[in-house]
This record gives sequence, structure tokens and C-alpha cells, in this order.
Amino acid sequence: MTDNDVDALRLTGRTALVTGASRGIGLAVAHRLVAEGARVCLTARREEGLVDAAAGFPEGSVIHVAGKSDDPAHRAETLDRIETEFGGLDILVNNAGINPLYGPLIDLDLGGARKLVEVNVLGTLAWTQEVYHRAGLDFVGRRGTIVNVASVTGYTPSEGIGMYGVTKAAIIHLTRTLAVELGPDIRVNAVAPAVVKTQFARALYEGKEDGVAAAYPLGRLGVPEDIAGAVAYFASADAAWVTGQTLTLDGGLLAAGGAA
Repeated sequence: MTDNDVDALRLTGRTALVTGASRGIGLAVAHRLVAEGARVCLTARREEGLVDAAAGFPEGSVIHVAGKSDDPAHRAETLDRIETEFGGLDILVNNAGINPLYGPLIDLDLGGARKLVEVNVLGTLAWTQEVYHRAGLDFVGRRGTIVNVASVTGYTPSEGIGMYGVTKAAIIHLTRTLAVELGPDIRVNAVAPAVVKTQFARALYEGKEDGVAAAYPLGRLGVPEDIAGAVAYFASADAAWVTGQTLTLDGGLLAAGGAA
């Protein structure tokens, strides 16, 4: 049996919820989890994007529910669907996030900043709370695992996207705190990517990719599959003694003194 055969079996029989999963990192994560045997519920804001995304999966491996992560009604509808169609939940991947603001913090619109916190931080906490307390999902009984998507901007300031970095720093600390509170039944970890080639991050590299990538010791920007592999590891029994950790996925950027 090869290493790839082992990986394909790691998540057999398990179910996952991936937020922000219609494209980019979330979609790549969903594909990786399904490839390793899981069934997955995809969520994102727009129905049409989810329909297109779901069409790329093997029949019967995914369901999808459209809505906003900071909307309690959407969260309730999603968990109802998972409970009905999957009968329980093992893996929660909190990937949904927004970044509509650009500019220095000192001049930032506070309404926009508040929205960032509501979606990126409180949305992550809300999904976690509701999954944990939903008796029908038996998330605790299944010894579930949570993987949050942070960012290297949570470690070091990045020009123009400071508030986004503030929310991602909060995710890193939220991850550690939840790991302490929810152990030993629930493991909570996070990944912190640098610039990944997605629609979400294109303003950070579009038209200047070679120059941006030159700051990375590995000589390239990330791709969604780089993140998906790390999430699958945290979700699997291979990480059975790992909790409260944030894995930096940055091609060596921070080690070289760079910033996203």
C-alpha cells in the first residue's frame, strides 16, 4: 500500500462542513477532504457559485447551502441539512472571510471594520458554538476537530490590509483558547497562509507575481492545494496529539523577514 493509498483512507466515513467553499482555498479543501473519503457540506454566500462548485464532485459526496456566515438563520439551515442528510458532523473548517477594506487603520471606516470582525472573527466563533451545542450532530461524541483559516497577516503587519490582519490575529488566539477550553474531546488548530493565488487575493499579486514571489525563499506564491493538504492533516487522526497550533504556510516568507 502506498502513501497515497493511506491518505485516501484517512477520512473515510467522516463528514465535514467547509465554509466559504465555492472557490479558492475553501473549494480546494473540500476536494481534498472528499478525495480522502469524507462527505462534505459546502457553504458560501452565492447559490450559483455553490452549484458550479458542487458539480465538480463525485455524485453523493457533497451537499451545499448558500448564505452568509454571519447570518444565524443560514447557520441553522446548514446544520439542519447536515443533520438530516449526513446524520452527524466530524470536521468543521472555518474558512469564510472577507476583506473589503484597504488603507491605514488610523483612517479606516469603523463600520467596515466592524463588519470584518463580525464575519471573520464572530462568524468563526458562532459556527463553532453552534456545531458544538447541536445535539443532533454529536460533534463532541464523535471527538470532532476544528480547523480555522488564519493568515500570516495575523503575525506581522501588511500594508493596506491591517484590519484584516487584526481579525486573523484574533483567529490565531481564538484557536489557542478554544483548544484549551474544548479539550480533550475536540481538537482545534489553524493554518496561516501567505499570499495564495486565488480570486480573493489577486490584488496582492496580479500583474506583479514574479516580483512578489521573489520575496519567498521557495520562489513561488501558494496555491489552494498547498493549504488543503495541511487542513486535511489537522482533520485526520495523524494529528491526534495536536491541538492549539497554527501552521504557517508561507513558502518561507516570514523566515526571510517578509510580509504578505
